[in-house]
Amino acid sequence: MSLPQRVRVATAQYFIRPVATWQQFEDQVAALVGSAKDYKVRLMVFPEYFTTQLLTLGDIQKPIEEQVRLLARQEERFVEMFRKLASKHGLYIVAGSLPTMDEGDERLFNESYIFGPSGKHGVQPKLHMTRWEREEWKVSAGRGLRIFETEMGRLAITICYDVEFPELAREAARNGCFMLICPSCTDDRQGFLRVRYCAQARCIENTMYVVHSCTVGSLPQIPAVSLNYGQASILTPSDFPFARDGILAEGNINTEMLVIGELNLDTIAEARERGTVLPLRDSQTTAEVMARLEFIELC
Repeated sequence: MSLPQRVRVATAQYFIRPVATWQQFEDQVAALVGSAKDYKVRLMVFPEYFTTQLLTLGDIQKPIEEQVRLLARQEERFVEMFRKLASKHGLYIVAGSLPTMDEGDERLFNESYIFGPSGKHGVQPKLHMTRWEREEWKVSAGRGLRIFETEMGRLAITICYDVEFPELAREAARNGCFMLICPSCTDDRQGFLRVRYCAQARCIENTMYVVHSCTVGSLPQIPAVSLNYGQASILTPSDFPFARDGILAEGNINTEMLVIGELNLDTIAEARERGTVLPLRDSQTTAEVMARLEFIELC
């Protein structure tokens, strides 16, 4: 399959606010997707846990573990909504993430959905849990990195904390991904910068683009998303053909907006072969490094 040279993408700084009905949530999502289509976007990205605004439809006095499990019951409705939006507008949508349930043993997961214009969709579970996910919401870690085949080539998804583990992006790049998608949800500047700096590092290490989406706004009545700090961005490797600071586009901090940019896939392919440095080609496997590990006593 011949890949397009250029791909226009949009990443959301999604403002989470209380909603009184499902329709309010759907209207907010549909308006953003419609705006992306107006700008001739081929890929649209929503942030991690943007679906938590749906918790305001239920009894917020219940324990948060119970609330989140009730939210997971919206999975079928959520999937159908995004399937229709992707088909209607003819674009790919990474629909942030949604808490989901394993009906067999009642375990809760955090999963990101990607929808294609054909109506097909795939799922990437979050593989590493933050402390509040594990300790407060009782979310279980998923297993396995998935590579998604699209008309724009291969891409992978690392959900928030997952982007802080370089081996995931390295395997994605080694398996032909030019794009890494990072939906995130962070409550403070430190947390946001951990994700942002690691996303930038993944660009440089693997000569790939990273599309980072963030939540902004607040839900004071919902623990763990009572505050949000975010700045969506489209990040590039650090080399002459790319953006001067490795930032193709970025939003204004904590403001509701779409960040739009155009990726040149040919430039990634060229940089992997003839860049100033070739980190993906030159990288050693863990086994190779460990085979030559030495301890040198100097004390």
